[in-house]
Amino acid sequence: MKQLPVIFKRELASYFATPLAYVFILIFLVLSGVFTFYMGGFFEGEQADLKAFFNFHPWLYLFLVPALAMRLWAEERKSGSIELLMTLPITRFEAVTGKFLAAWVFAGLALLLTFPMVITVNYLGQPDNGAIVTGYIGSWLLAGSYLAIGSCMSALAKNQVIAFILAVSACFLFIVSGFPMVLDAFSGWAPQWLLDAVASLSFLTRFEAISKGVIDLRDLLYFITLMAAWLAATAIVVDLKKAD
Repeated sequence: MKQLPVIFKRELASYFATPLAYVFILIFLVLSGVFTFYMGGFFEGEQADLKAFFNFHPWLYLFLVPALAMRLWAEERKSGSIELLMTLPITRFEAVTGKFLAAWVFAGLALLLTFPMVITVNYLGQPDNGAIVTGYIGSWLLAGSYLAIGSCMSALAKNQVIAFILAVSACFLFIVSGFPMVLDAFSGWAPQWLLDAVASLSFLTRFEAISKGVIDLRDLLYFITLMAAWLAATAIVVDLKKAD
C-alpha cells in the first residue's frame, strides 16, 4: 500500500499534462448544460430542482467515461510501458487501484465543476438540497462503476478504440438489464429469482433511488461491490496479459 499514493499522483497528474483533461471537462460541462436546460425540460417543468440534470447522467457517462477509461491499460500495453510498470516495486493491487482512483477523482472534479447549476436552482427557488447532494453522490458512484468496467476492458485490449467499444457495450448491458423488454426475454423460461437478479443489476434502478434522496445501504453496497469485482477482474487480466 506504500506505493498507492505515488501511482495515484502520477496518474492524476498525467491527465492534466495533455489536453485530454480539459477537453473531457469541457465536453462534460457543455453536454450537461444542453441536456439539462434544453433537452431535459428544465424551464418547462417550472420546478427548481436538478432532476433533469441527473436523469441524463447514466447515458452521458455511457460514452464519456469509457473514453476516459480506455487509456488506463490499453495505452500502457501499446507503448510497452506496462513492462516497466510491472518491474517496479509495486503490487498489482496498487497499480490497478491507483490508476482507478486517479480516474475516479478526475471524474469527480469534472462533476464538481457543475456547481453553478446548484447555485442556479437555489437562486430560482427552494430546491431539496439534500436530494441534490445524494444525487451527486450517486452520480460519482455511477461514474466509478463505469470506470471499473472500463478499466477491465482497457486491460483486455491493446487498442484504445476496441477498449472503448467493449466498455460501452458492457456498461450498456448493465443499464438495460432492468428494462421490461430485457426481462420479458427471460420471463418465458427463467425462474422469478433469476428475473429479480437480472433486474437488480440495472444501473438505472440503483442510481434513480439515490438521486431521489434515498440512500439505501443495499444500493451503496451494490456500487462498491461492483467496482471491487471489476477491479479484481482487471488485476487478473493484467497479470494474465503482462507477457503479451
